[in-house]
Amino acid sequence: MARIQSSLNPGSAEFRRNYLASQARVAHFHAQQDAARHVRPARDVERLAKQGKLLPRERLERLLDPGTPFLELSSLAANMAYGGESPGASSITGIGVVSGREVMLHADDSSIKGGAWYPHTIKKIVRCLDIALENRLPVVHLCDSAGGFLPLQSALFPDKQMAGRIFRNQSLLSKLGVKQLSLVFGHCTAGGAYIPALSDYAVIVRGTGAVFLAGPPLVKAATGEIVTVDELGGCDLHTQISGSCDYPAASEVEALAIGREIVAQWERTPKTPCQRDAVEAPYYDPDELHGIIPDDIKRGFDMREVIARLVDGSRFHEYQPAYGTTLVCGYANLWGYKIGILANNGVLFNDSALKGAHFIELCNQNGTPLVFLQNITGYMVGREYEARGITKDGAKMIMAQSCSRVPKFTVMCHGSFGAGNYGMCGRAFDARFLFSWPNHQIGVMGGEQAARTLAEVKTRQLEREGLALDPSLIEGVYQDTLKAYQEQLSAYYATSELWDDGIIDPLDTRNALGVTLSAAQNAPLGDEGYGVFRF
Repeated sequence: MARIQSSLNPGSAEFRRNYLASQARVAHFHAQQDAARHVRPARDVERLAKQGKLLPRERLERLLDPGTPFLELSSLAANMAYGGESPGASSITGIGVVSGREVMLHADDSSIKGGAWYPHTIKKIVRCLDIALENRLPVVHLCDSAGGFLPLQSALFPDKQMAGRIFRNQSLLSKLGVKQLSLVFGHCTAGGAYIPALSDYAVIVRGTGAVFLAGPPLVKAATGEIVTVDELGGCDLHTQISGSCDYPAASEVEALAIGREIVAQWERTPKTPCQRDAVEAPYYDPDELHGIIPDDIKRGFDMREVIARLVDGSRFHEYQPAYGTTLVCGYANLWGYKIGILANNGVLFNDSALKGAHFIELCNQNGTPLVFLQNITGYMVGREYEARGITKDGAKMIMAQSCSRVPKFTVMCHGSFGAGNYGMCGRAFDARFLFSWPNHQIGVMGGEQAARTLAEVKTRQLEREGLALDPSLIEGVYQDTLKAYQEQLSAYYATSELWDDGIIDPLDTRNALGVTLSAAQNAPLGDEGYGVFRF
């Protein structure tokens, strides 16, 4: 496989400008992430210490195998929700290694309002278990939650993707024979009680752990019975009488040790066969990614330069290099895994959409995982292109991608606008994992286009009504729309709403994809077949 010949000039003024802008964005991201992970009110940290509890990240550190990677997911979930009261959506999720096994981890963060579940917390846990189902990953739950955040109960309970989906997913994991372990460090209240009850194994800490459908206050209100936490759902009750938990632990440290022993007994799932070669570091310095990404969302760049700093040896076999040139397709290795890459170099025309559809079919024929690198302004619009069939050609790409049997992975490298997001495996299309870079923007269209469109609509409305045009009114519509779009287009808004699996530093992309490619090999390939392609 030939090495990509880079034309990047690290000494240019453009490279330097892009580099400094990217460094500033990444520094801001890391500051936001560090705050979400570690900044807590002193009273909450002191409360946990008095209870003899470890912080959730201290628990994870003791549970995970030393020196192994931990890929945290959605670290900035809910960063723009609830007035900032639920950093990380009050939970930690990610993929790690316990006793030599790849596992999905879900940990309640009791340093935030006692670990109470906000709506975004539930969304994050559901996504975590969706990933476990898709990739057949065993799950370790670190339970310590006060239950649902009752002021927002209507957004917690009744709908399809709300709390019940957690327990539905746990049940399906069990049906598939995918192991689950719950370590009960604190309360598992109401629906949360089903997490250990639906796990294959449950360890509970004496004195602090408790599992019950209703806590003492609710029991008293409902039945008049006065009972303590320990009497109602403590360690001895559930390990000696009810059988709802399996192992008592005298401390959190002992619970974690028991948990590691349990996971060590689990059989190792055979990996799905795939082509894998010797690992080779990129030939070009990944740090140069900072100088490639423009400081303006409207400016283009060559995605081959990005690929060259992600893949093994910077080697890339490009498919149809002279056809449909706004979409770069080809084969590469990443951490030794053979992958097929689709990367946008701008808008998708008829030829680039057809090229993408055909390449996706080839990768499915080969059993080659697909990696989408999004920098897309959409499919081309206009009378000429509609006459050429851009809608049906774009639909072919969407059909091929939607029905793929191989694992799919998406990285939002720059813009993601319009239906191009669909063809390039946006959130709705079941990528095993989807990550964003801090510069990423996503929307039906760009902010300026949306603002101009709505200003034009307002102008025509006034003309139809025979009213005088007020330039200040039209300008107000434009500015209000632009301001709202600028906030909602940002990577931080998208990750707050869990439209991705987390913002990542561009320099971490190779490692994140490596971890997820390995995790995906735990599940078999999907069924072959496509729907109807319109010709």
